[in-house]
Amino acid sequence: MTDRIHAPEPTDSDIKEFWERFKNETDERAREGLILHYSPLVKFVAGRVGVGLPRNVEQSDLISYGMFGLIDAIDKFDLDRNIKFETYAVNRIRGAILDELRALDWVPRSVRARAREIQRSLDELEHNLKRSATEDELAAHMGLTLATLQDQLGEIAGLGFVALDELLDPGERASATIGDLLSDARMGTPGESFEKQETRYFLTDAINRLPERERLVVTLYYYEGLTLAEIGLVLGVTESRICQIHTKSVMSLRNRMIEPGAQSA
Repeated sequence: MTDRIHAPEPTDSDIKEFWERFKNETDERAREGLILHYSPLVKFVAGRVGVGLPRNVEQSDLISYGMFGLIDAIDKFDLDRNIKFETYAVNRIRGAILDELRALDWVPRSVRARAREIQRSLDELEHNLKRSATEDELAAHMGLTLATLQDQLGEIAGLGFVALDELLDPGERASATIGDLLSDARMGTPGESFEKQETRYFLTDAINRLPERERLVVTLYYYEGLTLAEIGLVLGVTESRICQIHTKSVMSLRNRMIEPGAQSA
């Protein structure tokens, strides 16, 4: 058996040279070198987005969608901007994957309608209770059995992304959209540091007000970086059950972050 010869990994100076040749000379070989070097980012983002999606959504498809985002990021990246390319590219890759999933519309309308109904019911219940509602309370409020509610939470677990033009409060005529709340890295404001600190405070407070198991799932998933399957092993329950708990937790946090004042009530 002959040994396979692997090309050496490009050094930082090689990557810098690729960028300069591509941006200054439109060198296609340099562009291909950049795509090859940064392609692991696509697999990483696709893996994160794929958590909770239906099994019929192939990982290879997500990677394919993400590659378009990576190529777009390389073509449009401005070397003069004071940000790392990886930070810029991850957002582009994720956006390309989510845009393609929305275009495919793989989620049935009935599931989307059910998600809106649960979100609305949870909002009403937590507004009345002035705290996070348990699954038992939510099920009773909706006139469902606990098992039925948990099945529905499992069905909508893949709806972890939304359109940027979705209204935060559809009942308000002048409601802001999700896109309105996205920061522009090119624009700095004097109050940016304070706003981040305030958001962090509200989010921490909202997480602390979650029921113990929900709080633990959120902490392990977002702060410790465990997958849903790994969290299931820690808590001794199935991955699908963790998916249900995570979905309900995110809905509760969304309610509290939209109306921060309710946290102090």
